[in-house]
Amino acid sequence: MGEDPHRVVCHLDELLRERGMTLVELAERAGVTVVNLSVLKNDRARAVRFSTLTAVCDALQCQPGDVLSLRPRN
Repeated sequence: MGEDPHRVVCHLDELLRERGMTLVELAERAGVTVVNLSVLKNDRARAVRFSTLTAVCDALQCQPGDVLSLRPRN
């Protein structure tokens, strides 16, 4: 079937570690379920709502580009 064309990488682990915050705490602050954040954090998400990304960025006091980046093509 070939390689997955999805090359977006999530950096929630690093952002949470830098802030000394847990995923549960982020979920509470952002008003997003732990399950949804876990899917995003583990690079299993296929889509992200702008409202979710906005809530995460507000809770982490960061920009969307801090949360997500694009992995180079092989």
